[in-house]
Amino acid sequence: MNSLFKALNDATRREILEMLKEGDLTAGEIAERFDISKPSISHHLDLLKQADLVTAVKEGQYIRYSLNTTVMDEVLKWFLQFNKTKKSRG
Repeated sequence: MNSLFKALNDATRREILEMLKEGDLTAGEIAERFDISKPSISHHLDLLKQADLVTAVKEGQYIRYSLNTTVMDEVLKWFLQFNKTKKSRG
């Protein structure tokens, strides 16, 4: 869970997740949308992969990134448990 929160704690990484919500993208396509170096984008993508927020599939010389909705569902369930606890006390 710590790697997840670390990944979400950065605006660039959150923006990458927003972009992937619209569909899969290659690392190059993601990098084109930012005004930072490709190695920096690569670092951000690596942190997102470590947190299991994205998956990466090699396609020839490119790597295509996708949003990992399974992890998003698990995180949402984790957050919702706190709402249930509050309601049961109220």
